[in-house]
This record gives sequence, C-alpha cells and structure tokens, in this order.
Amino acid sequence: MTAKEKMLNQEYYISWDEQLTAERERAKDILFEFNSLKPSLREEREKIIHGLFSETGRNCWIESPFNCDYGSNISVGDNFYTNTNCCILDCAKVTIGNNVWIGPNVGIYTPEHAFDPEERKMGYEHSLPVTIGDNVWICGGVTITGGVNIGSNSIIAAGSTVIRDIPEGVLVAGTPARVIREITEADKILKK
Repeated sequence: MTAKEKMLNQEYYISWDEQLTAERERAKDILFEFNSLKPSLREEREKIIHGLFSETGRNCWIESPFNCDYGSNISVGDNFYTNTNCCILDCAKVTIGNNVWIGPNVGIYTPEHAFDPEERKMGYEHSLPVTIGDNVWICGGVTITGGVNIGSNSIIAAGSTVIRDIPEGVLVAGTPARVIREITEADKILKK
C-alpha cells in the first residue's frame, strides 16, 4: 500500500513520501499562481480552484491568500465563500456543503502527527476527515481539527477550536468549542 493510500485510509504514513511531496508541491505551485492573481480576475481564479479541488459547486469565492496541502481532497458545494488567510490541510477528505461562509484566519487541519517523539521525528502522521454541513458560518480565527463533523445551520463563534462533532442548528464557542445555545426563530432579523 502506498503512502497516499494509507493517508486516505486514515492509517499512519510517512508525510515526506516522494509522491506526496510532489503532489503538495504541485498544489503549492497552483496556489502561488492563484494568490498572485488580481481579485478582480474572478473567472480565472475560479477556474484555478475548479482544477485544484476534487469538486466545486457554483459561485465559489476564495479570497487570497489561500493555502492547502493537496486541494484534490477538498470538495465544496454551491455558494462557498472563504475570507483571507484560510488554510486547509487536506491530507484527509474535507467535505464542505452548500452556502458555507468562512471568516478570515480559519484553519482546517486533518493531519495529526505521531505522539511518540521518535516516530514523529521519522515523519509518521495520520489524517482524519472533516465534514461541514450546509448553511454553516465559521467566524474568524476558528481552528477545526481532523475527525469532526459540523452539522448544518450551525455557527462557530470567532476564535473557537472545534475538536469534536457539532450538532445541527447551534451556536458554539470556546476552546474547546461547546454548544452555547440552539439557533431559533427568535434569531431572525426579518420577522413575519
């Protein structure tokens, strides 16, 4: 089994494997081009992201700078927006639904290095997927670790660290993030 197959199967692998290194460098070269383009060149920028990500819905808007490890393990739905300085370490699958908004300085990190210092020094890590449902708002400065699912219609408050699953329709905050309350009809600004 190759290091890439192990990586995608959530098994331990050597992170600086030759094939994985080449794929990361390819992504970094593509992102260098993307991050160098003028923001007004939306069509060209979107074309680059469509070629980098495994799936991209309609109306994908990514502000520069944006960084990821591979891109090929990221899928986003329709009406996806991420603000500046988003970093997605996509050693495992990162699946993002429709109408997801991400604030500035957000990190989504799927890899976890070995805890043992000798194994870590040898380059061992494993990666856990992240799934984000539809209509999620991730505020600025949020960190999301591997192995979590964020339920649809939820909000992750600024500066939070998400280390466990988040249910649907809730506001979470803190480090580690915890449910503050449900999002209800009382939260609507347009009253009937």
